[in-house]
Amino acid sequence: MNLPVLPNKAARRLFLDRHALIEPPSGPAKGDDLLTLIHRLGFVQVDSINTVERAHHMILWSRRQSYRPGNLKRLIEKDRRLFEHWTHDASVIPTEFFRWWKLRFARDGERILSRWSNWQGPEFHNKVEDVRAHVCAGGPVGSGEVGEDEQRGKGGWWEWHPSKTALEFLWRTGELCVCHRRNFAKIYDLTERIYPDAHSCAVPTEAETIDWACNAALDRLGFATSGEIAAFWDLVTPVEAKDWCASARARGDIMEIAVEGADRNPRRCFARPDILKAAAAVPEPAGRIRILSPFDPALRDRNRAERLFGFRYRIEVFVPEAKREYGYYVFPVMEQDRLIGRIDAKCLRSDGALSVAAFWPEQGVSMGKGRFARLDAELARLGQFTGCRDVRYADKWLRLT
Repeated sequence: MNLPVLPNKAARRLFLDRHALIEPPSGPAKGDDLLTLIHRLGFVQVDSINTVERAHHMILWSRRQSYRPGNLKRLIEKDRRLFEHWTHDASVIPTEFFRWWKLRFARDGERILSRWSNWQGPEFHNKVEDVRAHVCAGGPVGSGEVGEDEQRGKGGWWEWHPSKTALEFLWRTGELCVCHRRNFAKIYDLTERIYPDAHSCAVPTEAETIDWACNAALDRLGFATSGEIAAFWDLVTPVEAKDWCASARARGDIMEIAVEGADRNPRRCFARPDILKAAAAVPEPAGRIRILSPFDPALRDRNRAERLFGFRYRIEVFVPEAKREYGYYVFPVMEQDRLIGRIDAKCLRSDGALSVAAFWPEQGVSMGKGRFARLDAELARLGQFTGCRDVRYADKWLRLT
């Protein structure tokens, strides 16, 4: 492979720097500063699991430990500088990017209507206009306030009665937006009432959206295959990303490089022509240990994380307890530019304690007193963030130490 080579250590550091995980987790984390951080990441995934703290809050706290949940709430619900929609999953996204989602709204309208009609039957299709009229006349509404006479299922997706499905359809296709959440349930209103400027802005062409999405993805990833570029925002198809890469390479906007994996095997990727210079300019990583959310954007692509860091991670919340390798909701642990292990922790809020059930260091990671002290200090900071005064260690932890 006769290509410029980006060594593994440099690749890890560049990638983490693009994800704000190289510098110390200090500095302001509200208002413009918080928006700048989210803009740098591109989006922050939203998730309901609250074992320690919800994913979006942990993602931001691990980068800026002055962050508090109310800071994000203000940007979304008062300032309207963020909106909630889909990337690879539900996420909060800078409102500045809203216009680029209009292609997704149009495509989802065609794709989802057929699929969900087959799932819910024609009743869902008939409810779309009713729900639209309900929101127009009555203002913000949640799924529990529509379709009160409709039969619910017994959990999961089957609780999506036809009117709830209609609400979600109108959100996915851009007619409605999430104006706020109530006990984490989405409350919707007309997009034109919540984000009037974003709603009325001109619709970019398909080619303009593809160009923006691919450029913006590559800049946040540092280096990537065409498939990774497509998957970052999940706005464009793999074929569209592949074609964009070919055109951008022909223009000289990007080049091919070989990125060395944790196993020393190279992988062809695309990058900006100054990639080696940019990698050399990344500062030394902060010495702090960080406890990351399982949904951290640096780990979103599990295969990429495994190639770069040699760290295989899977969420086991849907795995039967007896078959779990680690635990229900286990947090990756990072030190400098390495993923050094995973930890099973949860908040016992009634006791005001962060309970640590177990820690599993990665193979080859030596857990001496200094490293344990740094991990213990980070757990104490996490406890403070989540309102837990104490950190409690189970016997399994004590045996490891």
